[in-house]
Amino acid sequence: MHETLTTPPADKLLGLEALRFIAAFDVLIWHYQHFAYVADTPVHLVKAQFPFHDLLYPFYEAGGMGVWVFWCISGFIFFWKYRDAISDRSIGAWTFFVARLSRLYPLHFVTLMMVASLQPIYRHFQGGVFVYPIDMQKFVLQLFMASDWSPHPRFSFNAPIWSVSVEVLVYVVFFLTLRFVTKSPLLNVIVVLVCATMGSPIGYCLSCFYAGGLAAIGRQAVARSQFRPLVEATLWCAAVAGPVSIWMFGLQSRIDYCTFLLYTLILLFCLSGRLPLSPPWQRLLQAAGSMTYSSYLLHFPIQLLIALGFAILQRPIPLTDDLFFAAFIAATMLAAYVSYRTFEVPAQALLRGLLLSKQGSPPATPDPRSVPAR
Repeated sequence: MHETLTTPPADKLLGLEALRFIAAFDVLIWHYQHFAYVADTPVHLVKAQFPFHDLLYPFYEAGGMGVWVFWCISGFIFFWKYRDAISDRSIGAWTFFVARLSRLYPLHFVTLMMVASLQPIYRHFQGGVFVYPIDMQKFVLQLFMASDWSPHPRFSFNAPIWSVSVEVLVYVVFFLTLRFVTKSPLLNVIVVLVCATMGSPIGYCLSCFYAGGLAAIGRQAVARSQFRPLVEATLWCAAVAGPVSIWMFGLQSRIDYCTFLLYTLILLFCLSGRLPLSPPWQRLLQAAGSMTYSSYLLHFPIQLLIALGFAILQRPIPLTDDLFFAAFIAATMLAAYVSYRTFEVPAQALLRGLLLSKQGSPPATPDPRSVPAR
């Protein structure tokens, strides 16, 4: 039997592409603080002095939540796309994992090599490595995308890969439970309730992933229901009322992880509906969503390269300068776009063509919907 990889109609998921881009931007701004580091020590790290701080305050102060959003979006996409196919055995393990790793691994390998090559040069000028320590055991584990499967991961090399490493492990759980246990949404509820209290990266990833899956299952369940407009209107009201209430009544300090999961589930359901956008806007959102994995893995090597340049010049990094901030963001986005178009898509197609054709499967179309996640 030939296994095929189908992609949901693009216009149904444009809202998720926009959310994914915002989550990637969130992480990018959160990690802007790396520019305050000299070697592995922050120097005069005062976020209030960062460019556009008042405007970007949520990103500077709570940008780590972007990873949680990535995991939720990933769960939505995977349950939307693969839930039935894995359960009814129309897609096998080889095809599934080749499809995932061919999307994730090429850029991961390149950025790992970039950081491994640049850090010794930076250490020569600054007496220590930039931000994250060098751990050769971690290097070997990162080659297999298994670096952060322990309950307490240690960051090393291109550290943002930690969330992707955790998610790869969750892919295994996702496939095995759908193939050998059940595709009932009750399993999602159990996983979310149990794993949300684990207090570990793997627990957080599982709970986010399966919460996103609940949103996908819910969206598919009401797709042809006569009550769909009412359900959508009600959840859109909840999606709008949540942030408005937090802002009006100052409830920021009362937002916990479970509240985050519930709100994100509602938001994913709402944004996964059809958006009446013109073709140019659709292409723009698809391009923005496609660049998120690239920007996620490229931003730290770019920061390291910039820090190395200033170290060679023996000048401090002008991290409070608005133009420097804008140049960094623009350079990262441009590099992400070029990387996706000229490297990631061809590499993905090449690997799928080589590995899937040997199994009697047609080469799979590169899928821009795989998250980084991150």
